[in-house]
Amino acid sequence: MGTRLNFRLGPMVLATTALLLTLQGCDSETPSASSRPSTTPEANRVIKRKTAPEFNADSAYAYVARQVEFGPRVPNSPEHASCGDWLAGELNRHGAEVIVQPGRVRAYDGSILQNRNIIGQYRPENRERVMLFAHWDTRPFADKDTLRQREPIDGANDGGSGVGVLLEIARILGSDTTLDLGVDIILFDAEDYGTPEWGERNQNSALTWCLGSQFWAGQPHRMGYRAKYGILLDMVGAEGAVFNREGTSMAYAPDVVQRIWNSAEQLGFGNYFKTDVTPETIDDNLFVSEFAGIPSANIVHYQVQVLPMGYGPFHHTHADNMSIISRETLDAVGSTVLDVLWND
Repeated sequence: MGTRLNFRLGPMVLATTALLLTLQGCDSETPSASSRPSTTPEANRVIKRKTAPEFNADSAYAYVARQVEFGPRVPNSPEHASCGDWLAGELNRHGAEVIVQPGRVRAYDGSILQNRNIIGQYRPENRERVMLFAHWDTRPFADKDTLRQREPIDGANDGGSGVGVLLEIARILGSDTTLDLGVDIILFDAEDYGTPEWGERNQNSALTWCLGSQFWAGQPHRMGYRAKYGILLDMVGAEGAVFNREGTSMAYAPDVVQRIWNSAEQLGFGNYFKTDVTPETIDDNLFVSEFAGIPSANIVHYQVQVLPMGYGPFHHTHADNMSIISRETLDAVGSTVLDVLWND
């Protein structure tokens, strides 16, 4: 996960900079007659909610642990390459039609990163689609830590947790035939290679984050790709996590946020999904919404109820390891996303 968005990026600024990053080619009123609810039985009947398959939190936890076992998944490293191969293999094993999208992107310091987005398509023939996405790379330095700041982090929560939940959802999608909706699971790369705390910041610093999603938005895995909406999972595994309504999601996709939070409430996860709104932040959903035009909401641990406000004390530190991962939190998120899909 990146940082806070302290200014709104206009479409022209975003689009122009994205090309440089990719080196490969109300008041109460009496309602009118037309707006009043119908009194016909058909219009007023209660629609029965569908029950989604059970989310297996133990399986999701194991998927997080397996990623951490590879070591930090920093682009251009052997650990990153090995984990990417495994992720594509798991999606394939769970019945997805897999597309691996390689590319080269430029990092904040001018270095070239070998980016690899991994896409698992379910029911690719269905034109009605939903995107579920997370980033699978990890932060190359612990720039918020007090020790070993120049060393990469495990990224159990920041990176690993979102991917772990999506792999468990992939397992379910591959074995369940009751969902007609087309689903694309996209694992974005090079999200967490943004300007470090000690780096020089300027008006383009926001664009040093989320390089994989910027790359994909400029050239999706399928020409003319469209989805009704997207859901981003970022930092969704920590014990005691709180998921407030993220500000960028509220700006671009308030209806999607409402859909997710309604499902969480229906399932009894209101203690995780709060109604407060965070500041606007920089994350993959910003670029999917802005560049690709797919309204996307972010489920992310960002606390505003207590100080210090933000992503938690383990964010971008070596404390982001398996010791903070909770099966209960993974279950709350995974079950909620499944409920959204099955009741789309």
